[in-house]
Amino acid sequence: MDVLVVGAGDVGRWFAELVDAPVAFTDVDAERARAAATELDRRATTVPLDSEESFGVVAVAVPMGAAVDAVERHAGRAEQAVVDFTGEMRAPLAAMAEHAPARERVSFHPLFAPQHAPGRVAVTESAPGPATGRVREWLEDAGNDLVDVGATEHDEAMVTIQGRAHAAVLAFALAADDVPDELATPVYEDLASLAERVTGGNARVYADIQDAFGGADDVAAAAKRLADADRDAFEEVYDDAGR
Repeated sequence: MDVLVVGAGDVGRWFAELVDAPVAFTDVDAERARAAATELDRRATTVPLDSEESFGVVAVAVPMGAAVDAVERHAGRAEQAVVDFTGEMRAPLAAMAEHAPARERVSFHPLFAPQHAPGRVAVTESAPGPATGRVREWLEDAGNDLVDVGATEHDEAMVTIQGRAHAAVLAFALAADDVPDELATPVYEDLASLAERVTGGNARVYADIQDAFGGADDVAAAAKRLADADRDAFEEVYDDAGR
């Protein structure tokens, strides 16, 4: 069973490294696809974006904003299964059902940046089968923990887990001043570490998360409530935060 990885960025390369089968890359940037294939020199090839060559599994690993278009464009090339690693589940799975109704269909979301692998991977099975079972095995063999979840439950949870969490960390980073290290408290150190981790990533990834799940407006409203609270109202705000 061979695998076409659509998207030769960090996530596509991460997944390809786990695949125990022949791999081909395709990408809107042909040079990036060639670089990914070279990096995975044991068996990888590249195919043109407009190729009609078919593969056992088509794995879509593109930014969330491009996921539906990528599924629409490439799902028909799958002989057995279409999967995605894009971070949102409802929209890609709906596109798979429309454009590959007779194929196995599963959505995977690694809940970590590739450089922090292995970790937890959320899984929504729309139409599982032997081929997607192999994908699960590859992920587990690499040390990842798979968490089965419904698509709606996943996407709604990501509003807080990613959208609001990232917005809150970035807001802290924007509001913070430089301070002497020797005066740092444990809370500050934890927040500063999170800010360093988030701002050390890819801005486009975090922009896609805000586009898909929102969060910044909710954080801004919560910060305004905190800022507007007088001493008596602060206790209520503090109690609500603890819940």
